[in-house]
Amino acid sequence: MKLGVSSSLKHSSPEEWAARHIALGLETVVFPVDHLSGEDTIMAYKHAADEAGLQIAEVGVWRNTLAADPAEREKWIRYAIGQLKMADRIGARCCVNVAGTPYGPRWDGGYRGNFSSECWDMAVAMIRRIIDEAEPRRTFFSIESMPWMIPGSPDEYLRLLADVDRPQFGAHLDVVNMITSPQRYFFNDDFLRECFEKLGPKIVSCHLKDILLLEDFTFQLRECACGEGTFPYIDYMKMATALNPDMPMIIEHLDSDEAYLKSLKYVKGLMKN
Repeated sequence: MKLGVSSSLKHSSPEEWAARHIALGLETVVFPVDHLSGEDTIMAYKHAADEAGLQIAEVGVWRNTLAADPAEREKWIRYAIGQLKMADRIGARCCVNVAGTPYGPRWDGGYRGNFSSECWDMAVAMIRRIIDEAEPRRTFFSIESMPWMIPGSPDEYLRLLADVDRPQFGAHLDVVNMITSPQRYFFNDDFLRECFEKLGPKIVSCHLKDILLLEDFTFQLRECACGEGTFPYIDYMKMATALNPDMPMIIEHLDSDEAYLKSLKYVKGLMKN
C-alpha cells in the first residue's frame, strides 16, 4: 500500500507541495487542482509528482451530479467529465465522487429517496454518461461508498458495478462509511474481510479513518481520527497490500494539517509493527 493524506498541505508551489509529501514519508497524493485551473498549472503539479516519485491516487469531483435542478445537474456532470478527462491525462488511479441526491438541500445528505429505484437508475445513467463522454483509458471513475446513499454495502457496490457495466468503472473503498449498524461496528473485522472478498480487484483506492460508538441513546457512531476509535487498521492495511502493493490509502476528513500529521504518525507507527 501507499499512504497519503487528503490535505494538499500548505504550500506555495507544485515543487513545495511534492516535497512536503516526500518529507512526511508519503508515497501517494490527492491531486490539488481541478481541470479549470489551466493546463500549465495542471501539468506543473503532475510534473512535480512525477519527479518526486509520487503516485497520483485520486482526482475529486465532490459535486452533486444528481442535482434536482436540471441545469445544475448538467453543470456538475460536465464538471465530472472534465475531472475524469484530467485524471486520465495525468495518470491518476481514479476520479471519485459520491452518488449525490436530487431529494434534499444537502448535496451529499441522507434522504429516503436515495434508496429508491428512481435514484438507482439515475445514478447508473449518470455514471455511464460520465465515463462514455470522458473516454478514460488509464484511470477509473469511482463512487465512494456512503452511509446514506448508494452504494452502502459490498453487495450493493457489486450490483452497481454490474449495472453500470463499464470497464473503467472501479470501486472506491471507504469501509468506515459503510459501518452503519451494531453488527458491522462490533464485527468490523468480519465486515472488512467481506469488503475485500467481494470487491477484490475492482478496488482502485481506499480511504483511511476511524469510527467510535457513542454512549448516548440511540445507536450513534462518530467518525474520528485514526487511533481514536475501534477500526482494525493493521488488518485493513494488510488486505490492501495483499490485493495490490501500490494500493493508495488516503487519510481524510481532518480539520488541519496538524491533525493530519498526528493521524499520520499513528498510522506509520502501526506500519512498523
